[in-house]
Amino acid sequence: MAASELYTKFARVWIPDPEEVWKSAELLKDYKPGDKVLLLHLEEGKDLEYRLDPKTKELPHLRNPDILVGENDLTALSYLHEPAVLHNLRVRFIDSKLIYTYCGIVLVAINPYEQLPIYGEDIINAYSGQNMGDMDPHIFAVAEEAYKQMARDERNQSIIVSGESGAGKTVSAKYAMRYFATVSGSASEANVEEKVLASNPIMESIGNAKTTRNDNSSRFGKYIEIGFDKRYRIIGANMRTYLLEKSRVVFQAEEERNYHIFYQLCASANLPEFKMLRLGNANNFHYTKQGGSPVIEGVDDTKEMAHTRQACTLLGISESYQMGIFRILAGILHLGNVAFTSRDSDSCTIPPKHEPLSIFCDLMGVDYEEMCHWLCHRKLATTTETYIKPISKLQATNARDALAKHIYAKLFNWIVDHVNQALHSAVKQHSFIGVLDIYGFETFEINSFEQFCINYANEKLQQQFNMHVFKLEQEEYMKEQIPWTLIDFYDNQPCINLIESKLGILDLLDEECKMPKGTDDTWAQKLYNTHLNKCALFEKPRLSNKAFIIQHFADKVEYQCEGFLEKNKDTVFEEQIKVLKSSKFKMLPELFQDDEKAISPTSATSSGRTPLTRTPAKLTKGRPGQTAKEHKKTVGHQFRNSLHLLMETLNATTPHYVRCIKPNDFKFPFTFDEKRAVQQLRACGVLETIRISAAGFPSRWTYQEFFSRYRVLMKQKDVLSDRKQTCKNVLEKLIADKDKYQFGKTKIFFRAGQVAYLEKLRADKLRAACIRIQKTIRGWLLRKKYLRMRKAAIIVQRYVRGYQARCYAKFLRRTKAATIIQKYWRMYIVRRRYKIKRMATIVLQSYLRGYLARNRYRKMLREHKAVIIQKWVRGWLARTYYRRSMHAIIYLQCCFRRMMAKRELKKLKIEARSVERYKKLHIGMENKIMQLQRKVDEQNKDYKCLMEKLTNLEGIYTSETEKLRSDLERLQLSEEEAKIATGRVLSLQEEIAKLRKDLEQTQSEKKSIEERADRYKQETEQLVSNLKEENTLLKQEKEALNHLIVEQAKEMTETMEKKLVEETKQLELDLNDERLRYQNLLNEFSRLEERYDDLKEEMTLMVNVPKPGHKRTDSTHSSNESEYTFSSEIAETEDMPLRTEEPSEKKVPLDMSLFLKLQKRVTELEQEKQVMQDELDRKEEQVLRSKAKEEERPQIRGAELEYESLKRQELESENKKLKNELNELRRALSEKSAPEVTAPGAPAYRVLMEQLTSVSEELDVRKEEVLILRSQLVSQKEAIQPKNTMTDSTILLEDVQKMKDKGEIAQAYIGLKETNRSPAMDCHELNEDGELWLVYEGLKQANRLLESQLQSQKRSHENEAEALRGEIQSLKEENNRQQQLLAQNLQLPPEARIEASLQHEITRLTNENLDLMEQLEKQDKTVRKLKKQLKVFAKKIGELEVGQMENISPGQIIDEPIRPVNIPRKEKDFQGMLEYKKEDEQKLVKNLILELKPRGVAVNLIPGLPAYILFMCVRHADYLNDDQKVRSLLTSTINSIKKVLKKRGDDFETVSFWLSNTCRFLHCLKQYSGEEGFMKHNTSRQNEHCLTNFDLAEYRQVLSDLAIQIYQQLVRVLENILQPMIVSGMLEHETIQGVSGVKPTGLRKRTSSIADEGTYTLDSILRQLNSFHSVMCQHGMDPELIKQVVKQMFYIVGAITLNNLLLRKDMCSWSKGMQIRYNVSQLEEWLRDKNLMNSGAKETLEPLIQAAQLLQVKKKTDDDAEAICSMCSALTTAQIVKVLNLYTPVNEFEERVSVSFIRTIQMRLRDRKDSPQLLMDAKHIFPVTFPFNPSSLALETIQIPASLGLGFISRV
Repeated sequence: MAASELYTKFARVWIPDPEEVWKSAELLKDYKPGDKVLLLHLEEGKDLEYRLDPKTKELPHLRNPDILVGENDLTALSYLHEPAVLHNLRVRFIDSKLIYTYCGIVLVAINPYEQLPIYGEDIINAYSGQNMGDMDPHIFAVAEEAYKQMARDERNQSIIVSGESGAGKTVSAKYAMRYFATVSGSASEANVEEKVLASNPIMESIGNAKTTRNDNSSRFGKYIEIGFDKRYRIIGANMRTYLLEKSRVVFQAEEERNYHIFYQLCASANLPEFKMLRLGNANNFHYTKQGGSPVIEGVDDTKEMAHTRQACTLLGISESYQMGIFRILAGILHLGNVAFTSRDSDSCTIPPKHEPLSIFCDLMGVDYEEMCHWLCHRKLATTTETYIKPISKLQATNARDALAKHIYAKLFNWIVDHVNQALHSAVKQHSFIGVLDIYGFETFEINSFEQFCINYANEKLQQQFNMHVFKLEQEEYMKEQIPWTLIDFYDNQPCINLIESKLGILDLLDEECKMPKGTDDTWAQKLYNTHLNKCALFEKPRLSNKAFIIQHFADKVEYQCEGFLEKNKDTVFEEQIKVLKSSKFKMLPELFQDDEKAISPTSATSSGRTPLTRTPAKLTKGRPGQTAKEHKKTVGHQFRNSLHLLMETLNATTPHYVRCIKPNDFKFPFTFDEKRAVQQLRACGVLETIRISAAGFPSRWTYQEFFSRYRVLMKQKDVLSDRKQTCKNVLEKLIADKDKYQFGKTKIFFRAGQVAYLEKLRADKLRAACIRIQKTIRGWLLRKKYLRMRKAAIIVQRYVRGYQARCYAKFLRRTKAATIIQKYWRMYIVRRRYKIKRMATIVLQSYLRGYLARNRYRKMLREHKAVIIQKWVRGWLARTYYRRSMHAIIYLQCCFRRMMAKRELKKLKIEARSVERYKKLHIGMENKIMQLQRKVDEQNKDYKCLMEKLTNLEGIYTSETEKLRSDLERLQLSEEEAKIATGRVLSLQEEIAKLRKDLEQTQSEKKSIEERADRYKQETEQLVSNLKEENTLLKQEKEALNHLIVEQAKEMTETMEKKLVEETKQLELDLNDERLRYQNLLNEFSRLEERYDDLKEEMTLMVNVPKPGHKRTDSTHSSNESEYTFSSEIAETEDMPLRTEEPSEKKVPLDMSLFLKLQKRVTELEQEKQVMQDELDRKEEQVLRSKAKEEERPQIRGAELEYESLKRQELESENKKLKNELNELRRALSEKSAPEVTAPGAPAYRVLMEQLTSVSEELDVRKEEVLILRSQLVSQKEAIQPKNTMTDSTILLEDVQKMKDKGEIAQAYIGLKETNRSPAMDCHELNEDGELWLVYEGLKQANRLLESQLQSQKRSHENEAEALRGEIQSLKEENNRQQQLLAQNLQLPPEARIEASLQHEITRLTNENLDLMEQLEKQDKTVRKLKKQLKVFAKKIGELEVGQMENISPGQIIDEPIRPVNIPRKEKDFQGMLEYKKEDEQKLVKNLILELKPRGVAVNLIPGLPAYILFMCVRHADYLNDDQKVRSLLTSTINSIKKVLKKRGDDFETVSFWLSNTCRFLHCLKQYSGEEGFMKHNTSRQNEHCLTNFDLAEYRQVLSDLAIQIYQQLVRVLENILQPMIVSGMLEHETIQGVSGVKPTGLRKRTSSIADEGTYTLDSILRQLNSFHSVMCQHGMDPELIKQVVKQMFYIVGAITLNNLLLRKDMCSWSKGMQIRYNVSQLEEWLRDKNLMNSGAKETLEPLIQAAQLLQVKKKTDDDAEAICSMCSALTTAQIVKVLNLYTPVNEFEERVSVSFIRTIQMRLRDRKDSPQLLMDAKHIFPVTFPFNPSSLALETIQIPASLGLGFISRV
């Protein structure tokens, strides 16, 4: 396809711009051949008419598709040109914050001017071992590629770092060296890699300075060769330097500084050791104040000086030499302050006693007068005479500056020499990697000799670079069998010839330097005459005759001729040098030793290296002779020779290129200046690389990648089984011009722009498909919408019609109902009116009749009552007076009681405010209420009584009234009689009047009584109501208090539960941390142990072969056992900062070593005690066999006993010695140790003191056992005597058994010893057989024993009394404390009082529980210890009794010789034990461990069979009470397992098999240990099989440590197996085919994501996981342990996948997120199939899952940012931002993440406190635990297969 066809409407192009260099625009219409103007639309919205060049008619550069922008490799761009490169670099640098980009074989590094977290050790580990194209561009990737090629191709490598000042060359070189130091390590213990890195501060201080472009600019070039041995470990290094800028010593431009070292010295002038240098502020010296900028912002020169001195010390430069260096540097500063005074135009002088010069002479150790003379004069020598000529002030100043430069250059070379000596290695170098840090192309306003040399060097390097790129292109084409066409590339050989050929610029310069009167002007004329108009690359400026122009590969540069000759000569007066050589300061003459030797840059040094760049010899003019002339090598000549040597070195190596770019001149972070960047890209050769690539076939695709990417452009009929032929057929249809592509063996090669054309076709095809899909979908959606609307309309019509019908029916119903309602309503009205009238009439009648009746009744009632009142009034008056009196008394009582009750009520209310009152009220509230109720009832009863009395009175009054009425009737009957007696009538009338008065009085009194009764009743009711209200209030308060108490209790419970949960979680975290630390220490211990074994083997190979007859004794096993026994104890004290390998200057490590020594000595004592025990058993067996033989050899037996007594004495002395050492150790810890470590409260002190206490107790126990053995030996000796009886021995043994105190045993032993020492003659003096003497001695011994028992009882009683007194005292203290606490609680408010009391009760109960648990543990330990001692003594006594009985009746021994045989062996039932002989132990270990094949055992036999067999052997040794056998077997087992794992540690099956068996062995030791916690699930038969004699808790700890080591080794093995699969299977392989298309790639081809034969897929990972799981299940591994292994495997998968995702830009896309989520779902499905979902493995994949979700979620709005922040809880902020920065669209339909959105995410996450680390720690191992898993298998049922070869073992 023609290129012009791509210029269609909406195509984007690049047009030149004076400000932005290149500007993007869009075509508004198609371009047609012949058009002279292009209509463009700029991005800022303007339209532009772009006119084409009428001569060239070149169209503007096309812009790449957006999906190609931001690529890792610039060669992956379809359009390769300058604007595309610039734009791609800008997008990566500004938008993605990526500073590294590949450009073919070149790494382009842009200085960010900001510290980035991309150089940590985790990043180094991530790049280590990776292919260069598989990871994002990085300096580490280049270093890894160089390191890998060195090891693979056996060829030396070079890394060439170039760039202008401030671009970051030095930093890049430094990071490359750090990578080599970290990855390769050191071959020796001298830490060569640290020395290599330490050389950087030194060289920076003496060779770097601040310039206007860079604060730390390297003013010299250096080439560092890092040497490696055959195992590719660093063994040394060598440094070459080039063209030090000496002129900076004496002159600095504005805003620049001299070399850093001068300012560091001035900043450190106040140090005591620098007082003699007489320095001060840098502004006081001429050589440091010229730039006017003595301080660099953010740099502390004092600290830098300390770093420099530290680096010098590390490199072996002694303090004296360092001070010598500083003296010379200070002398240079003082020399710069020397001032000259002109006497005339041709002479000058120095003021007398000039202080700067005197200081200079003092520091240099030279004569003042002589130096003063030769600074103002010079010597001229001719053939016949010598003249001394004064010089002018200007010449003297120049000579002073030349001397300062010369001294500094010599010092610089001397330091470089010593650095090389420190880095030199005696080991033979196998290969090396060179790092070249050299200046880039430079051009300034004024360019001089330095810029000329720098640009000359860059010309040579650019030529080498072009040739290398051309060579690689040629090799690629030849490899793919592509027809090779010569590519025209820029060859700068003419420019190089112009500079270095015969009669070239350097040759003419050297020739002019030899001329007596040569000047810069004459040299310039020679240049014009020789090269002007003859060489196209040489030009002359129009307005100058002292300058020339050279056309370099990067740009034209104008050089000023002034100063060229002087700088090339580098003249120093010989007399000044002689003065310095005569210095008394020894170091100064060393700098000038090589002045007397011939200097040749091509000569080799003693180490075979090229010598460092040296300043030329002094060009004196007074010494004739050819020999002297050979010494005069100019600077240009030296530089040319050293450059030729450098190029030879580089050509002999494989080069790797790093081009550093300076983004702006203002050092702003992440600011990109397009103009400056283009200048540097042109200068460093990046664009030339692009041009060479673009001239050929820059785009390259494998056939499979092309098919996967452009499958959419093919029809079904075009797809063939042969992918290669399919691609050929399709390309022939798509691209008509066959010159645009070529078919290679494995790849398709495309011309520039063709991939963009294919991408356009693909995008058009996808766009058309999208349009068709959209069309169909939209039609379907509208059709569905229409059908829904139609159906809805029908439904609406139906419902409307139904509604109308229902409304009409409702109307009819309402009309009928209204008629009926009217009928009934009218009837109701009429009927109601009738009823009203009738009811009114009836009511009137009723009221009228009632009124009449009531009137009549009232009249009759009044008459009747009047009669009754008159009758009873007198009787009532007396009773009324009595009741009035009683009522008054009662009323007074009530008032008084009410007053008292109110007072009591007030008091109760006051008391009721306290919590205690409420409690009392709560306690007795019901009783009080009942009492009040009873009081109310009693008052009611009194009221009823009063009412009854009042009723009786009324009854009496009524009866009296009746009587009066009857009397009145009688009076009426006798009225007639009354008429007769008129007088009597009058009297009667008077009496009636009186009675009326009395009646009225009685009525008034009755009313008053009723009123008082009513008042009393009201008062009583009021009182009752008040009491009820108070009762209600009290009840409410009670309920409120109860509710408050319940709520407080609930809150306290919840709070305590929360605290408990939090504390539990914290304790679990702390436990996991401690477990992890312990296991890491254990891992480190195992690593050191392996290293120790390797060193031991190497030493064994180096030393002579040991003697053939020598064999290892049992002590070897005991020592190994002690190592394993105490390794756990040491590991437990992991928090202690103690290390036994530290120097002996510290006290604490000495104490620790002494402690270990004591532990080892205790173990040896224990072994010796065991040996004595065995010896005792053998002696007892000999006694049992034959008494006669014992009597025949009394002397031999006595000698043996003497030997035993000597051994006992040695043990006793050793015990005393150990006790003394323990006391000394305690004193040392308490007095002399560091307070922060050994303070009484420090954890290290406590742990160490606890261990010392345990060792002391163990020593006491051992001593007690030794004493017991002594007593047994002595008793046995007495039993051997001819006349001893069984009774004496029995009594003695019984007494010894009864002894509980070691003092008693010691006294008994002394008595027995004295008995043994008594002479035999004493026995004969008493009687014949010595019986009386024996009886006497027995009585004495009994008396001693009784006395000791009495004393012990007395001590025990005293101890008990003391304990009781202590308990009483503690109870008193507790009582006082309780009282104080009660008083404190009473002062607190009610709520705090309740809380404090509850807290106190909880604390008290907790302390009591802890005390009880402690006592219970102590009692359990005591019981177990006593049980074991009882068993031992009982067994010994039984055996001795049997032996003594045999001594009494020897005939029985002859008749029953098999009596001593152990009875349990005769039992027919198997006891679950295996018996073997001691000599068969090695055979057992060999057959069962060393030579066992795990595969056969796992398939054919029961899981854990070796563990069961070993435990059954241990059981038998325990049954025999043979601790030596137990110890030996366990030690051999552990050592053998370690040996097997060391030999076959890379085999997963072997490691898994022994992990399973070690855990099973550990579980068996726990299950049958006899401890109740492990016996819950045992059967009764299994409980019978528990160990009886030995507590193997220490060995359980050793086995647990061994299991941890095996587990860690298992994790490493599976990690090594899984690691190659993870990236390919989880990231690169397309599990869902067709989801993600392959993007174009550049020269650095990434691993193909298409599944080839050798590519790992997700199925490969799943198959491997299945293999791991099946192997572990076959070996019978514990399910919980399998879960932990699976969790670790999934963590490794997730961590490695996420780390690679964060370092690979091409993997951060939407489609890749879908692939990852699908892969994770497959892993989760695998977990579900294996029932491992609760193992915690899924949670370890959470960061990876969230990263995949982050790739797929929407990333535009603030809501999206909020959702991302809440979703990505398992990712750190750095990881989230990194993924968003790396997100890359694969298709044009996706969009990039905007910078503003990323900033929004950062703002939202700024408060999140997480780790700043970018990558996950893939090497992290979770702490492992081994939960107890008892076995249900019965030991007696286990059968040993013959295939194991264990026929020498018998079942018991």
